[in-house]
Amino acid sequence: MKAVRFHEHGGPEVLRYEETPDPVCHAGEVIVRVRACALNHLDLWNRRGVVRLPLPHISGADVAGEVVESSDKSFPAGRRVMAQPGLSCGRCEVCLEGRDNECPRYDVLGSQSDGGYADLVRVPVQNIVPIPDAIGFVEAAAFPLTFVTAWHMLVTRAKIRPGEDVLVLGAGSGVGQAAIQIAWLHGARVFATAGNDEKLARARELGAYEVVNHHTQDVAAEIRRCTSNRGVDVVIEHVGEATWERSLKCLARGGRLVTCGATTGYKAGIDLRFLFAKQHTLMGSYMGTKAELLRAAQFFFAGQLRPVVDRTFPLQEARAAQTYLEDRKQFGKVVLTDT
Repeated sequence: MKAVRFHEHGGPEVLRYEETPDPVCHAGEVIVRVRACALNHLDLWNRRGVVRLPLPHISGADVAGEVVESSDKSFPAGRRVMAQPGLSCGRCEVCLEGRDNECPRYDVLGSQSDGGYADLVRVPVQNIVPIPDAIGFVEAAAFPLTFVTAWHMLVTRAKIRPGEDVLVLGAGSGVGQAAIQIAWLHGARVFATAGNDEKLARARELGAYEVVNHHTQDVAAEIRRCTSNRGVDVVIEHVGEATWERSLKCLARGGRLVTCGATTGYKAGIDLRFLFAKQHTLMGSYMGTKAELLRAAQFFFAGQLRPVVDRTFPLQEARAAQTYLEDRKQFGKVVLTDT
């Protein structure tokens, strides 16, 4: 099969479109012909060598396509599917309790295992989700990782309630566009930030009540103005060091900040006096469970949640796709396709 691999860590130039062995289907696994694979910042970190990986390596966590071979009769050849990107053992205590994203052996497809930048990918059968004929492969690939992450942040961790105010940082990102939609779906009033007028307008289209340009405006001051100096109940933070301080300033008394990323750096400070005096809650969040993905997918299949796809690239142009993502030009997801 053809795949995009890197044999050493570095910039986009290390990605090679080349012939590789076909994956072999073992017990409890499915081979999927990849029709679309969405990019994530995880792909960039893996390529750069932020974590230790087996080399040569095939990235790609978000996969949609057709079953080619299966060890489970429930998924015959030709079945249209997408993959839940979170891999877990399925046997430990937390997995059996439905908290599979806390599994000690938890991994993400395309991290320690080969992923979807390829014609074929091997996926555990427990991670296969059938998709309706009305759902396109590109949209299906753009859905799982960002929407299950945003769902876990808002619904499970923050326990969002109707009528609350939610601030989403970086509306143009995958998690950002998903969080706006999920917060709006749950009856929240959504505020969002982005870096240019086009992205701000698109954030409004997704359900943002008010938007702030984080390059030209004081985000905390604007949020205070829009909320009569109260602040927001929930901040969805995934940018990291560059936005951490302003995110804290946006919280109302008793507010909750949920963070799932550190794309601009991982060092962040906090004044403990404000933390306890204002009774803020700071929460980490990582991916989401299979049950959460299935719940979110019900709204996706019904047309109530819509992954935003900014641009597609053919698989052989993975270098250009990753460069485009690194330049932060996109609003929504960047997706590789088989054509």
